[in-house]
Amino acid sequence: MQRPTGVTVLAVLAFCGAGLMVIFALISLLGGAVVSTLAPSRMGSIAGVGVAVLGVFLLIVAAVNVVIGVGLLKLKNWARILTIIFCALALLSAVLSILNPFHIHVFFLFFLIRRLVFAAIYAWILWYLFQPNVKQAFGATGF
Repeated sequence: MQRPTGVTVLAVLAFCGAGLMVIFALISLLGGAVVSTLAPSRMGSIAGVGVAVLGVFLLIVAAVNVVIGVGLLKLKNWARILTIIFCALALLSAVLSILNPFHIHVFFLFFLIRRLVFAAIYAWILWYLFQPNVKQAFGATGF
């Protein structure tokens, strides 16, 4: 069966996300090295190590995005399931951040609109991945 266009778009977005994560990881690793080198105190060294650990975590997230993107392009059902799980977690996070009463500040409306848009995108991706033709393309019979 031919790969649905939406699945290709999701795979490309996964690759773009991986590229951004690699850029942020390199910036974090470089920043961590600079902070730990230039900071005269022990706290500077600890902060530098913390930022470097963040960079390594971002590299791991980038690798996961690449694996998911390749899996989506090859129509592997595990990639669809991982995408569903990560989108559901992101949707839950977006909804909880919308309902958070402690986010009242000057830019509240801007951030509220941003969160609503992201929640709608995650909901659309979840809806799309459960469509019968998409599930059939992945060879999924159940979930």
